Amino acid sequence: MAPHRVVVLALTGLLPFELGIPHRIFGRAKDPAGAPLYEILTCALAAGPVRTDADFAVHVEHGPELLATADTVVVPASYELGPVYEEGRLTGELAAALARIRPGTRLVSICTGGYVLAAAGFLDGRPATTHWAHAEHFQRLFPDVRVDADVLYTDDGDVLTSAGVAAGIDLCLHIVRRDHGAAVANDVARRTVVPPHRDGGQAQFIDRPVPQPQLASTAAARAWVLDRLHEPVRLVDLARQEAMSVRTFTRRFREESGVSPGEWIVGQRVERARRLLERTELPMEEVARETGFGTAQSLRKHVQAALGVSPTAYRRTFRSAGGPGESAIS
Repeated sequence: MAPHRVVVLALTGLLPFELGIPHRIFGRAKDPAGAPLYEILTCALAAGPVRTDADFAVHVEHGPELLATADTVVVPASYELGPVYEEGRLTGELAAALARIRPGTRLVSICTGGYVLAAAGFLDGRPATTHWAHAEHFQRLFPDVRVDADVLYTDDGDVLTSAGVAAGIDLCLHIVRRDHGAAVANDVARRTVVPPHRDGGQAQFIDRPVPQPQLASTAAARAWVLDRLHEPVRLVDLARQEAMSVRTFTRRFREESGVSPGEWIVGQRVERARRLLERTELPMEEVARETGFGTAQSLRKHVQAALGVSPTAYRRTFRSAGGPGESAIS
């Protein structure tokens, strides 16, 4: 089977860092035999040099006709979107290029690349995000889009968007995880020297006063609870690990992670459940006990809410594609 083709659309004024994210992340994804799982190609509105926001241009060999061959199209950010950013309107040249995309092609944006998808109407009625600094403007310009400025990325099936800059890495890793399982995504993350999953949303990156250096973080409490996810965990016990009051700990935890302690713990339990569902044959009741959810019903509720599928369906999809010990998802 031919690798999944990812076509990256390079627009004038693009950010070189974001242009390279799809090539770096998708390009490191390999099957167990070491064969590439993705083919990554770049196109522009016209083949040739494309100006970046740096002091150099990039030479792109392919024109917009390549979009018609894509399984996934990625639109990185640009600082020179013109009427797309100012009026929410595509230029004729850009509209003609996007019209080449086949129905059913997966669409992905990084940072302000979401403006392009929104201006084309691909985000109408859908959840989407962009860099927190542009979120209010984005929502005003595209009122039919359900903008969520708090998340690092959104996944609405065939349309996915990311927040600013490095959140593109989070989104591309998420896509690899969704396509081929946690083991492949984790291997890509290790090779790229980035975390396979970042906790919290954009709230942790919004400008705020720098905390006093003498104030302790909540890292020790997080490390402590990761060894006890299978046990009931009380907020007072977490606060005690940092010698803080519950109120101070809760405030500090949210400042540092972007979510409440309870939300963070549930997220970690879901991640552990995913690993157990992918890599073991443990019964659901045992998975629930090992992850601290207690019952199969509670496990089902939280996995469904986080992943959009039941634990049984998640396990069936992963293990049917790769077999015992292998992680894959289509």
